[in-house]
Amino acid sequence: MNCPECRYENRVGAKFCKKCGKKLELVCPQCGNKVEPDSVFCDECGNSLSSPSAQPPQDLSFDEKLEKIQKYLPNGLTDKILA
Repeated sequence: MNCPECRYENRVGAKFCKKCGKKLELVCPQCGNKVEPDSVFCDECGNSLSSPSAQPPQDLSFDEKLEKIQKYLPNGLTDKILA
């Protein structure tokens, strides 16, 4: 049983990874059913488990956007742009 975090091969039936300590039990994000770490689909609802269910990106406020942009701009340039 491969660890979903570090890909270490653990014994069948292990509850935690021997290498990184990550819990080996996974839960389907669609229905909450416990699934095996190597499962591609949930055996309860059929949901695809191959790609993590990413939440839609959260809309940032103007101030949050400005803060992110300021990390990449020289000091004072943001004030000039907004003026």
